[in-house]
Amino acid sequence: MDIILLERIEKLGTIGDVVSVRDGYARNFLLPQKKALRANEANKKVFEANRDRLEKENAEKRTAAEAQGNKVAGAEIVLIRAASNTGQLYGSVNVRDVAASLVEQGHEIDKKQVIMGAPIKTIGMFDVTIALHPEVHVTVKANVARSDDEAELQSQGVDVIAQLNEEERSEGGEGFTEELDPDRELGDLPSADEGEAEDVAAEEPPVTDADEGEKDA
Repeated sequence: MDIILLERIEKLGTIGDVVSVRDGYARNFLLPQKKALRANEANKKVFEANRDRLEKENAEKRTAAEAQGNKVAGAEIVLIRAASNTGQLYGSVNVRDVAASLVEQGHEIDKKQVIMGAPIKTIGMFDVTIALHPEVHVTVKANVARSDDEAELQSQGVDVIAQLNEEERSEGGEGFTEELDPDRELGDLPSADEGEAEDVAAEEPPVTDADEGEKDA
């Protein structure tokens, strides 16, 4: 489907560009979100009649977004989550969590503005993109940790997961080891004759003085 863009769309174009996109993308996203118009003759005339107003409104929104971006860019949010000793979260951190944490810091951010390739599933420091405007993107830090102390270490640049892995390797290498006779082959068992001899020896009663006397008689 051919459409007229009403704002800049990454990898597509900017205001006024006529581009071709998949029908589903246009019907399900671009048209309902008023980011584009169908590229027919009637809409082309409507767009040209309103081009100056649309470009002016876009410039004002971009300026406001840039001002907001100066405040939120580089912000660090701390998200305390339960995780295993290997750093794997029991759950995940998603766009809603990031947006809520930024709102708590006083930033007006909606979850639709948070761009994450996938939910965060381990502890650590992560860069998250915030799209304040089609032409204004900033980056914030998501500090995901099991405790405030771990979060503080990660803020200082400490790789907590690497520390956990090192500790696990150290603990695993100090187990109890039995000393073996170097001449003994593993799996050797006493022969049947040796085993029977030991059993007989164990079952024979000790010889007493009374028994010796009976033999002499």
